[in-house]
Amino acid sequence: MTDGLAIFFVICIAAFLAIDASLFGWEMSLILARRFTDLLNWLAFWR
Repeated sequence: MTDGLAIFFVICIAAFLAIDASLFGWEMSLILARRFTDLLNWLAFWR
């Protein structure tokens, strides 16, 4: 991964978090975090 690509990803993640905090009150981040933990549990089942 190049430095430019890493900086682009950081900017995109920061923009997503800023939009989520200002418009949705952190709801989208919480939903995504819960779904990610469900995915991890599902993957652990198949291991």
